[in-house]
Amino acid sequence: MRILLVDSDLQAAAHLSQTLRTAAFTVDHTSSGEEAIEMLRHYDYDLMVLELMLNDIEGYDVIRRVRAARITTPVLVLSALLRPQAKIRAFSMGADDYMTKPYDSGELVARLQAVMRRSRGFSEPCLRIGNLELDLNGKNVTVEGNPLHLTGKEYAILELLVIRKGSVLTKDAFLNHLYGGIDEPEMKIIDVFICKLRRKLQKAGASNLISTVWGRGYILREETAAEPMPASVSPMTRAVSELTVA
Repeated sequence: MRILLVDSDLQAAAHLSQTLRTAAFTVDHTSSGEEAIEMLRHYDYDLMVLELMLNDIEGYDVIRRVRAARITTPVLVLSALLRPQAKIRAFSMGADDYMTKPYDSGELVARLQAVMRRSRGFSEPCLRIGNLELDLNGKNVTVEGNPLHLTGKEYAILELLVIRKGSVLTKDAFLNHLYGGIDEPEMKIIDVFICKLRRKLQKAGASNLISTVWGRGYILREETAAEPMPASVSPMTRAVSELTVA
């Protein structure tokens, strides 16, 4: 899961970034509220962690402008402001949760996971798609109760597909999710990861979950057949596709 951290206190932000990365989140940090708004306009984040006291504009204005732009990214306010009025104002602007500093790292991670689950329509940490179950807390996957062993990248891809079930995800979205813009490999690596993930799911008895949407990306639906290829797709592409889906 990819998080945008907005905090002008560089030392505090560095500490929190490390905490979140240890919990398997990908973190982008900015100290500017204006920059945070632009980043949310151009990149797909799973959640924003926001300090209300910023150097350029108030965090309240960040929330207000983000919601006015119809950006639905969940917002967890993590601020040193303790008074109830600050919390009420943040919630009225469109915040999804509010924690005060100092904070407990375990509670923060749990709240982040809960907010992201709820934003995607899931109420429990164990997400079920057909006979597949994904445990967000333990980072475990089972099929019909049997453990499915995945690499870190394979799990991250499956997690993103499950949480965003029914949404088409581009290869760029996967690259951003996996690498956060740092040392990104060529886009075709996503096809390789998807191919290996499909094979493992099929072998475990959870086939036909990941569909290809030609020219756009991949989507996870419950018990689906592969998306039909447009007539314009070349014979070579069809042949490669058959190897990938198999």
